[in-house]
Amino acid sequence: MRIINLFAKSVLGVSVCSLSGGVMAETASHAAHSGASMLATVVVSDSASHQSHQSVISLPESQPHDHRQEHGAQIYAVTTVDTQWQLNESGEGALQSELQTRIGTDENKLFLKIHRTKHESQPTEYDAKLLYSRMLSDFWDVQAGVRYRNQTAELVQQTDTEESLDVVLGLHGLAPYFFETDAHVYVGHDHYAAVELETTRDLLLTQKWIAQPYLDVKLQISDDTRYAQKTGLSHVAAGLELRYEVNKNIMPYVDVGYAYHKGNQHTAWQTSTPSEQGWLYAAGLRFRF
Repeated sequence: MRIINLFAKSVLGVSVCSLSGGVMAETASHAAHSGASMLATVVVSDSASHQSHQSVISLPESQPHDHRQEHGAQIYAVTTVDTQWQLNESGEGALQSELQTRIGTDENKLFLKIHRTKHESQPTEYDAKLLYSRMLSDFWDVQAGVRYRNQTAELVQQTDTEESLDVVLGLHGLAPYFFETDAHVYVGHDHYAAVELETTRDLLLTQKWIAQPYLDVKLQISDDTRYAQKTGLSHVAAGLELRYEVNKNIMPYVDVGYAYHKGNQHTAWQTSTPSEQGWLYAAGLRFRF
């Protein structure tokens, strides 16, 4: 009996130890599994964060916005009609009219310019230019085209007319300090060659009153036409225009300037004329639409 009790106690102790060891092993296994899961979660999270960071870094830099690509293809047209009555120091008058139309985009434009002059008791003279204008930079266009000239000459008992066609090449744009500038070279038949420069600048006195100084210069390089002008600095005009803008479409103005003209050279069809210079006074009306 005593041996049986001792054997039972031994079996019970072994069972308790085995149960305790199994519980501890399960607890350790669970802890190890939890740690591995947490480590895997951290690794996955870190990997995702790294990939997100790489994605942000790999995004391309934004390109600067080019407004010319957005608006450069728009076609617009502007027409200006200018008529003025001009008097010189001797009281002789002349009616001058000018039509200018431009149509196209910012990069490509067509210019049509027609100028007409009618002196008192003299025939009408006029010229017309058709120019193609191509944008060279933000402030300058290069221009090329043709010019038609119709000139009259007073002979002894009659009036003669000479027509000519010139090739035109030049620049149109905005010079430093906001001077709107046109510089052109003209080449025609009978060794005709000339350079002309025109520049103006608007000075705002108020929102309605605007002063505009201007300078026109013509350099005659060569001229073997029938009614040729003297070579050299053949024409200079400088003055100040004061205009009142009723609105952006109607602009009356007055003009005071000083002009120099070198005169005509002697040819088989005309005699040489002396140079002329003096003050010019004008009043006019300009329309823009």
